[in-house]
Amino acid sequence: MQYPIAIEWGDDNTATGIVFPDIPGAISAGDSPEEAYDNAVEAAQIVLQELVSRGESVPKPGKINEHRRNPDFEGWGWGMIDIDLTPYLGKTEKVTVTLPGIVVRQIDEYVTLHGIKSRSAFLSNAALEKLQHV
Repeated sequence: MQYPIAIEWGDDNTATGIVFPDIPGAISAGDSPEEAYDNAVEAAQIVLQELVSRGESVPKPGKINEHRRNPDFEGWGWGMIDIDLTPYLGKTEKVTVTLPGIVVRQIDEYVTLHGIKSRSAFLSNAALEKLQHV
């Protein structure tokens, strides 16, 4: 799932900071943008694990344009980070789905081309993306 991030750019004397506006408490910093990005992914994973362990739901990602209006982020840069939500969604369940053959082939091609873990991961992510707009 793609989550927006707010980026406070650093310089030679200050770290680059990253905040996930939709994942409260998921913040990170690093001496370089790359380090801040890596730390941000880890921070989001830690916070999501804590939320789930308390029985709370995984927050849905918002829109960058909505977050940009927040005065707390005035002058910050924006980006997106893909977070694999699979570990936070609970026990998997096997379901049978009937799809046209061409759709299955297109899904499999997409999965291979984009390095997605499996057809099931693709379908789960597609469903989550559709449900976030409900």
